[in-house]
Amino acid sequence: MTNPATIDRMIADGRTMAGVAGAASALLLIAALGFQAAGYAPCELCILQRWPHVAAALIGGAIWFLGWRRWLAVLGLAAAAAATGLALYHSGVELAWWAGPAHCSGGVGDLARMSPADLMARLQDAPVIRCDQPAWVFLGLSMAAWNGLISAGLTLLWGVAATRPAP
Repeated sequence: MTNPATIDRMIADGRTMAGVAGAASALLLIAALGFQAAGYAPCELCILQRWPHVAAALIGGAIWFLGWRRWLAVLGLAAAAAATGLALYHSGVELAWWAGPAHCSGGVGDLARMSPADLMARLQDAPVIRCDQPAWVFLGLSMAAWNGLISAGLTLLWGVAATRPAP
């Protein structure tokens, strides 16, 4: 059984908090890839929201394995805040609060090896994934909204971690 004083030190430890925040971002990425594997094709904004989580996961791993560096925690905070902002922007697009990107995404394959005729055929057959239509909703919230809520919590966690002393 873990000693309560040990738990208090772990909670107060910025390195542990940053590691948890980075691991949570990694889990969000795994979940996004799982939804994609299950057939929920991501739109351009969905893919854009993944990059700050990649950064936060790498930063959390760096802090965990290389040791506590407050400046890295501040970078993790910035990455989580960027993820929150992008997710809230995407949620607003889905709710028609503001306009989204003028273009949508769709896979067309290896462009360098295609003839112009093949490229045109691929473009016409490529599925268009719209940013303003949620692919999945749970408890009235889209994936982007859930990402926004979780990312906001991770932003707070990174912020608290950045204020903690070194272990």
